[in-house]
Amino acid sequence: HVQLVESGGGSVQAGGSLRLSCSAPSWIFRSNCMGWFRRGPGKEREGVACVGVYGAIYYSDAVKGRFTISQNNGDNTVALQMDNLKPEDTAMYYCAAGFYCGRLIRPADNTYWGQGTQVTVS
Repeated sequence: HVQLVESGGGSVQAGGSLRLSCSAPSWIFRSNCMGWFRRGPGKEREGVACVGVYGAIYYSDAVKGRFTISQNNGDNTVALQMDNLKPEDTAMYYCAAGFYCGRLIRPADNTYWGQGTQVTVS
């Protein structure tokens, strides 16, 4: 059972900021792309941001310019800094490893998932 452990999230007013963090086992972190998906109320799951195996970074159009993804190779963590949050960013956010990380960010059959952390913007 692979564990991706998320922290952060919470409630914030529009225009505010939150930071999510995710830790992964080293064998997952070092050989897979890492990133974040979200599922808003009544919406389908969507890719938000990712870091490819060789360091390329991609964002969805919905968050580009507001969110920043980063990873720390020293402690096998990936973080998502979310600034200028909007009510439409309200969603359950999931850390993920091993998916299609490119201009389109989408899951694969064997994607690893975290348990999810709620972000609410009012």
